[in-house]
Amino acid sequence: MTIATTLNTPPRTARGLTPEERKVIFASSLGTVFEWYDFYLYGSLAAIIAKQFFAGTDPNTAFIFALLAFAAGFIVRPFGALVFGRLGDMIGRKYTFLITIVIMGSSTFIVGILPNYNSIGLAAPVLLITLRILQGLALGGEYGGAATYVAEHAPHDKRGAFTSWIQTTATLGLFLSLLIILGVRTSIGEEAFADWGWRIPFLASVILLAISVWIRLSMNESPAFAKMKAEGKTSKAPLTEAFGRWKNLKLVILALIGLTAGQAVVWYAGQFYALFFLTQSLKVDGPTANILIALALLIGTPFFVIFGTLSDRIGRKPIIMAGCLIAALTYFPIFQGLTHYANPALETALQNAPVIVTADPATCKFQFNPTGTKKFTSSCDIAKAKLSAASVNYENVAGAPGSVATVKIGDKTLTSYDAEGLSKEDAAAKDKAFSTELSGDIKGAGYPSKADPAQMNKPMVLLLLFILVLYVTMVYGPIAAMLVEMFPTRIRYTSMSMPYHIGNGWFGGLLPTTAFALVAYKGDIYYGLWYPIVIALATFVIGMLFVKETKDVDIYAAENLETAFSK
Repeated sequence: MTIATTLNTPPRTARGLTPEERKVIFASSLGTVFEWYDFYLYGSLAAIIAKQFFAGTDPNTAFIFALLAFAAGFIVRPFGALVFGRLGDMIGRKYTFLITIVIMGSSTFIVGILPNYNSIGLAAPVLLITLRILQGLALGGEYGGAATYVAEHAPHDKRGAFTSWIQTTATLGLFLSLLIILGVRTSIGEEAFADWGWRIPFLASVILLAISVWIRLSMNESPAFAKMKAEGKTSKAPLTEAFGRWKNLKLVILALIGLTAGQAVVWYAGQFYALFFLTQSLKVDGPTANILIALALLIGTPFFVIFGTLSDRIGRKPIIMAGCLIAALTYFPIFQGLTHYANPALETALQNAPVIVTADPATCKFQFNPTGTKKFTSSCDIAKAKLSAASVNYENVAGAPGSVATVKIGDKTLTSYDAEGLSKEDAAAKDKAFSTELSGDIKGAGYPSKADPAQMNKPMVLLLLFILVLYVTMVYGPIAAMLVEMFPTRIRYTSMSMPYHIGNGWFGGLLPTTAFALVAYKGDIYYGLWYPIVIALATFVIGMLFVKETKDVDIYAAENLETAFSK
């Protein structure tokens, strides 16, 4: 009896998980734990990392470069999908995503022992950015490998349920990072933590790495790849087959614009933009906002598995499309509800204290700044950026050509300033004077500097955040199984990784930056929601029209896959 005949499609069955299947899911999910653990570590400690590795610049510039290093990990994800996807389709799933977990885990650990700027100078930030790039590349291959590996081990009628467990690990990564940071900070004190204690959470990741490597070394190759290899049908040129042939390339494009782009913006809007909105727009203090988001995630996490399992019965497409549509239709009332319950004083000010910005339209830029390095120096841009940061809605009025922008708050009018050509000292002095006057007038008009905890209705805020997370579980729970099922085994790893990481790394990763630029452009704290709404609606329309249901596709029969989407 040959391997080809013994490794057939897993049977349809109503049984529970076997120990081997639990091991497969657990081993594959650890990479996602790493992803989110490091994500939250770096995000939470960005200010400290800026001081440690970019000390040769002023504090603001240092923080910008720290965020830029963080963004580098997102930017290179699709390139990692190309590199490791190709390896996964040529040499196998097991060994490829064993390599990716080692690179990811080692990069996180090495940050904890990396000498800072004061020790080795410019080499410190260069090495930090290099580590972030390596981690981003590895992550580009990790998710596709994990999803493919689990799906190819799953029984035919349980692929949605099996792969949905991978999606739940974001919550575990979040809680691990929060617990370790809080525990270290509490035990050694804030001063010691800022000096050296921040390294401990990064060093602790070696435990995750050791467990991951130990388990993955003991795993078998996926049955689908082993069967294909035994039959001599592995791809010799996965990149050419995946992206150089229209039959498969059109599926990659459909997977991106008809699935993952909408999934990504719903995911980022429901968690990261919600946190950004609470802290930056509604002025809720950081600890309270983080706790509320964490609780919403904790309550919502089981729904990843619920919707993944449901997709095995009714299909992946209806659940993902419904999540995109419902999210797009309800974002405005939900975020307005967050304002009402989290900061009612701000809601009152937005209604009763209109602000007018009068400026030469030619001097007003669209403040899209994904890297954080671009400077906006016109009087219009300066005024709008400060009003947006203060969560003040304003009306735009065209001023005379060449005029300096003014801000009218009630019966008071302030004149902005142009920073172009000013020395660093003069620009700082003008900025301080304008900011002080603007802050005073904004406060006088009733705009609160921060949310009042006594007026916050936390249960209602938590309920609205849970609804946002529920949308996340609808679009994210079934997505891994559907991406796996869209492509033939011989190029599956390569094909599914690219649209996933472009969707999540670029469409999702750019959401906060794009939303802020839209808010500053329009003068409406809710206007940034149009970005996820438009993308989610576009995905809904394209997905409904052109993406086929996949739950009944036999992923072991390449010929079935190659014709499934051409009917």
